Amino acid sequence: MGMFSGKKGLITGVFNKQSIAWAIAERILQEGGECGFSYMPDKPDDERKKNLNRVQKLTEGIAGVKFLQPVDATNDDDIAAVMEKCRSEFGQIDFLLHSIAFAPPEDLRGATIATSRAGFKLAMEISAYSLMALSNAAQSVLADGASVLTLTYFGGEKCVPGYNVMGVCKAALDSIVKYLAFDLGPRGIRVNALSAGPLQTISGRGAGVDDMLTLYEGMAPLGRNITHEEAGNCGVFLLSDMSGGVTGEIMHVDAGYNAMGSPGRLLDRFRS
Repeated sequence: MGMFSGKKGLITGVFNKQSIAWAIAERILQEGGECGFSYMPDKPDDERKKNLNRVQKLTEGIAGVKFLQPVDATNDDDIAAVMEKCRSEFGQIDFLLHSIAFAPPEDLRGATIATSRAGFKLAMEISAYSLMALSNAAQSVLADGASVLTLTYFGGEKCVPGYNVMGVCKAALDSIVKYLAFDLGPRGIRVNALSAGPLQTISGRGAGVDDMLTLYEGMAPLGRNITHEEAGNCGVFLLSDMSGGVTGEIMHVDAGYNAMGSPGRLLDRFRS
C-alpha cells in the first residue's frame, strides 16, 4: 500500500519532465495515486499538438493516469469542463495541484515599472487568479479533508531582480493561499504553497536561473541547490494526509536560502 493508495486528484500545469509539477505527480503515481492531468491547449494551427504530445510522452503507460485534458486557465468553461471530467472519472478528488503561471516575455524581461497594463492583467489572471478560479470550480468535487497545493517562489516575498512582474503575481498568489485556506477550512480542506529554490525548468530559464543557482549555492546554509526530487517530496507531503493540520502555509524547500539575512559564506569568496 502506497501513501496515495485510494487517493485521486487533478494535476495542472505539467509542461515537461523538468516541471516541478511532474516531480510531484510522478511520486504520487508511484505511491498508488490516480491522477488526471490538464495541460495548456495547443494552438489551433499546431498540427503536431506539441503540448499534448509532451504530456502524453511523460504519462504513457503509467498506471494511475486516468485522463489528459486541455485547459485554458482564462476560460471558465474549460475549468468547469475539467472539473466535470474529474467528477465523471473519480466522483470526488482528494488533491488538486495548481502549477500555472505566465507573463508575456516582453513584460517579464523588462523592468517591473515598465510592465504593460495588458501584460500585467494577463500575468495576474493566469498566475494568481487561476488558483481562485480552479479552487472555486472544484468545491463540489473536492472531498472533505482534501488538499490544494500551488507553486510559488521567494520572489513574491522579496525583490528578486529578473523575476520582475512574476514576483508581483507570486505575492498575490501567496496571499490568495491564506484566504482560500480560511474559506475552505470548515470542510477540512487545506491550501498551501510550495516555494522551491531555483531549478532548471521552463519558468526558471525565463527568469535567469543560471545566475540564481550560483547565488543560492553560495548563500544557502546547506551550501548547495535543491533537486527536483526534493521539491517533489515536499509537494507530496503537502498533498498527503501526512500534512494534516498544515494550511495557509508557504513551505520553503530552498536549502535554507530564505532564512539568510546576509550573504553568509558567499562573502568568503571576496576575502583575501
